[in-house]
Amino acid sequence: MKRIVVTGATSMIGVALIEECLRHDIEIYAVVRSSSGKAGRLPLSEKIHLTDCSLEDLPDLPGRIPGGCDTFYHIAWGNTGEARNKSTELQSRNIFYTLQAVRAAAELGCRRFIGAGSQAEYGPMDVEKISPDSPVNPSTPYGASKLAAGHLAGMLCRELGMECIWPRIFSVYGKYEKETTMVASGLRKMLAGEPTEFTPAMQRWDYLYSRDAGRAFYLIGEKGKGGSVYCVGSGQARPLKEYIEEMAALTGAGKPGIGAKPYPPGAVMNLCADIGTLTGDTGFIPEYTFEQGIRETIEWIKAGE
Repeated sequence: MKRIVVTGATSMIGVALIEECLRHDIEIYAVVRSSSGKAGRLPLSEKIHLTDCSLEDLPDLPGRIPGGCDTFYHIAWGNTGEARNKSTELQSRNIFYTLQAVRAAAELGCRRFIGAGSQAEYGPMDVEKISPDSPVNPSTPYGASKLAAGHLAGMLCRELGMECIWPRIFSVYGKYEKETTMVASGLRKMLAGEPTEFTPAMQRWDYLYSRDAGRAFYLIGEKGKGGSVYCVGSGQARPLKEYIEEMAALTGAGKPGIGAKPYPPGAVMNLCADIGTLTGDTGFIPEYTFEQGIRETIEWIKAGE
């Protein structure tokens, strides 16, 4: 890769991807809405070109990028966060945006389109590891929209003569993570000395630090095989309570309130990514332990960035 486009450039994974690409001297067109106020998250570099464009304006994107690019990362996704499953119709609009991103990539001369899928595409499962070939049966509008977007992006890419790769992201934490997640909200409360409450937390869970996720996406762009689906996670799982106890120890918090709340209806009890094909095709192996990632995340929270 020499010149790439990244939508969702200021998201947790977008920033981590861009930081990794800068280490490899790649020129980056970072697509950012001018109204977002998050451009400051990106490093200062002559290799980064901020490009103002919303999801609704993706057809105009090629005219805002001079010259061609070789790889298009489409990470942007509308209507995320806790309320993402409140409206099936709002989620479904992301399918259309994804196809517009594919067409923009083709106009820019890209040879490869890389999306950002989700483990939600599989729906609730109770298996030791979820692989790219595991059955997909999404139970939420978010998961169904991600699945449809991935399928249709692949079809349109074939029509337009581009390769399409669809990474499915599992549980990633770190800088710029949404504050409503278990790790982000739990750390903030623990650092503030506020009480926390959790379920019995016996779910088997797979956590991946954002820097590792950014490197995985970089390697997929460099070495991934066209037409592939990859599961992006650590490939290792342990009970959720162990992660919570580690967070409490690292923040100096007291008892974290494990078991104070019941499991929600339909709770997923087993979530671990099978990263075998990702490792085999790209060489990706996580470098950060959970402790190392949490220590860096704590420092970032304390810095108030």
